[in-house]
Amino acid sequence: MNNSVCAAPRQPYGSAKRYHLQHVHLFAQDIEHTINFYTRWFDAEVAWDGGYAGARNVFLKIGIGALHLYDQPPRELRRNAVHHLGMQVVGLQDLYERMQAAGLSVPNPIRHAQGGGYFMLQAPDGVLIEAFEPGPARDPRVLAYYGCA
Repeated sequence: MNNSVCAAPRQPYGSAKRYHLQHVHLFAQDIEHTINFYTRWFDAEVAWDGGYAGARNVFLKIGIGALHLYDQPPRELRRNAVHHLGMQVVGLQDLYERMQAAGLSVPNPIRHAQGGGYFMLQAPDGVLIEAFEPGPARDPRVLAYYGCA
């Protein structure tokens, strides 16, 4: 007998799909700074803040995705398995200008392609972020993937 709270199979998000990328979990050297960064620039909302596995964990909802943060410094700032986080935005130019005006390190201009574009920036703890807005000239299958179809 399985006494688990989730013993019966459940379909997340009302989907028949069996697997969903639900979150990325990151180490945070200064968790308050990291929370403030994602809430200010990407409208993240703290969904849960509590202890788990011996450390403070904070779950952030960003649109339909999520970030989980450990309140502990990254083990190695120069080596990890995450290349970057892709943050889909509406109003890429506005975000870029606000970030530059606030003094964030945004080393390159927006790279425009197919009516959209992207730029890269560094978040706390050396996390690389690609802020992007898909353009209307993208393949319809790609637009559907991004929820724009």
